[in-house]
Amino acid sequence: MLSFPDGLRLPTARVPVTTETIASVVLPPVVCYFATAVLVLLPRTQPVRIILWPITAILAFRAATSLDVYTGQPKFKFFNTELQISMFCIVARTLEWTVQTKPCIRMARPSSKRNSVLDILDLTCNLRGCGWDWSQGLYIPPETHPTSSRLAFAISNLVSGLKHSFFYGAIHSAVQSFSPETFRSVDGGTIFDQSLPPHLRYLRSSIIATLCAFGTYSVLQAGYELTVVLCVLLFRQHPDQWPPLFDSPWRSTSLRDFWSRRWHQWFRRLFIFLGGRPLSLLFGRVGGVIGAFLVSGIFHQVALSAIDPSSEMWRMVLPFGMMGAGMIIERAVAGNKTGGWMGWIWTMCWLVLWGNVMVDGWMRAGMFEGSSILDSATPLRQPIERLVRAFDGYLHAC
Repeated sequence: MLSFPDGLRLPTARVPVTTETIASVVLPPVVCYFATAVLVLLPRTQPVRIILWPITAILAFRAATSLDVYTGQPKFKFFNTELQISMFCIVARTLEWTVQTKPCIRMARPSSKRNSVLDILDLTCNLRGCGWDWSQGLYIPPETHPTSSRLAFAISNLVSGLKHSFFYGAIHSAVQSFSPETFRSVDGGTIFDQSLPPHLRYLRSSIIATLCAFGTYSVLQAGYELTVVLCVLLFRQHPDQWPPLFDSPWRSTSLRDFWSRRWHQWFRRLFIFLGGRPLSLLFGRVGGVIGAFLVSGIFHQVALSAIDPSSEMWRMVLPFGMMGAGMIIERAVAGNKTGGWMGWIWTMCWLVLWGNVMVDGWMRAGMFEGSSILDSATPLRQPIERLVRAFDGYLHAC
């Protein structure tokens, strides 16, 4: 009887991260990922990619479920999330490259000279597909940083990245101050305060959900812009390779405007490939929209389960699915003419409504627990805490 190779056996328990486990568990799917990227740039390699993909998927699943980066320390628990998201992307992207019959083509390069190594690195790291033939339909926000020189571009991104890091720290402290006993706990807690009457309960939860949305925007923007500084200065990449990530999402006048243009498009391709295209074949455009958002919900659940394996899937799948439903309603009622102040009100109300459910799922899993950039900045943290607690006390006194 044939035995399953030890390197492909699925884990029975999580093990701590060591140099040995990184080499034996994390490195193999990463190597397969880069190998598939090399193959998809070459013609007539699909049979090899078909053979390689199941091995890649098993190795990635093994890495996502066998390592424990958390090791009981709250400050490290988000590394589990990063690990599972990375392995999810490896499986999804290599699957897309496997079914692709033609090689990927890089349409725009920082120089006219072709460099295969740089093409491979760009393909593996470029989730949006900027400059590649497979990114057709991708919206690129207008540039807001000076591009006259690498130094000017890097300095502008550095200042903006530090500013958004500060914003995130302030928002993180404010959110935790609403309920320090639960939001600063590993166990987490709900954003819905049952001691308040319904109108105040949902006002409070909506404020928390809105703060979390701006916190998510700030931390992603800060991480992106600080990465830009390193890549432009150290690796001499051109500013054109780093277009803006967001386009003022608070100005959205329709759900379509928010999700397809103003919010980040990092995983747009994956969601369309895994959910949008398959369901569009069955149910047309409606199925494509719902399918993409359902996969988005599953993706966020994968990230959440790394922090809290007992988290309920519907808390992610429902709100993201309703974003797709909202876009269908929007098109059925107003076609492509949604806009203006009425469109803005409609968009913000729908986002906040289902954002309550989404953020409640995050909070119950303890996602906002942990330290922020302002934890040691007591002169600023204390005024924020006093202000939030005074407002929360006012709500309870009403």
